[in-house]
Amino acid sequence: MDTDRPIWRSRAWTAVAAAVGVVTLVFATVGVEGPGSVAVAWTLAVTVVGGATLSASLRLRDERRRYEDELAGWAAERAAQAERLRIARDLHDLASHGLGLITLRAAAASSLPGEAGAVERERALADIEHASRRTTDELRRMLTVLRSPGPAPLRPADTLADLPEVVEAAAAGVAAPTLEVDLDRLGDVAPLAQLTVCAVVREALQNTVRHAGPTAVSVAVRREADDLVADVHDAGPEVGWEPRPGAGHGLAGLRERVAAAGGSLTAGPHGDGWAVRARVPAGGAA
Repeated sequence: MDTDRPIWRSRAWTAVAAAVGVVTLVFATVGVEGPGSVAVAWTLAVTVVGGATLSASLRLRDERRRYEDELAGWAAERAAQAERLRIARDLHDLASHGLGLITLRAAAASSLPGEAGAVERERALADIEHASRRTTDELRRMLTVLRSPGPAPLRPADTLADLPEVVEAAAAGVAAPTLEVDLDRLGDVAPLAQLTVCAVVREALQNTVRHAGPTAVSVAVRREADDLVADVHDAGPEVGWEPRPGAGHGLAGLRERVAAAGGSLTAGPHGDGWAVRARVPAGGAA
């Protein structure tokens, strides 16, 4: 249970109860005799209780507005924290991959004797430099959006090869999800770019499920020069579908993540449906 979630409290109707109590006490103490006195008493009661009720209604409206603003701010902060935690998990995998490659190349080259070993060591040094630069660039970009570590378990980093599973899991309930991607034509893609594209596809498909229901949706990932481009386009809500919106901060968190990878994200109406496009440097953050 979230202990920091704003709690709705209002004392607006306490004033109405107090007004009713005061009027009742006056009637009981002073007494009411004769038709004229009864009319005056009822006029007084209606005026006092009605005024208290109107005041309570206005106060309740203001309190409700302040509570909704506070709740929206809380939800935005929680969404940002969740996104940063996911990036923190991915950071662990990126660092492990880069450092593991460096260690492997260094160990393999150092074990070769003679002239062949010297040639291999030169190649290993070049590979180590390339791997360390790439890992350093990715870590630098990701560290800008990290928060303190949490207790959530780490998970394997998504790659482009995982896209079919990502689409199947995120688009559960969608009528006809299609995926268009040719891994062989994408070339060398940095782990950070692969993670980011998978995150975009997952979030966009989940938005489609919430807002459009069992509609047709297509996913396409392609290479454009030095960028990786991901497009997710749905056909619009099914007839009679009732949207199930979330907190409304999913796209904001996704833009933050794509920006951390050096890319950009656009989203908006497209035909009868909705389209999301992410463009990410294929070689990692610049």
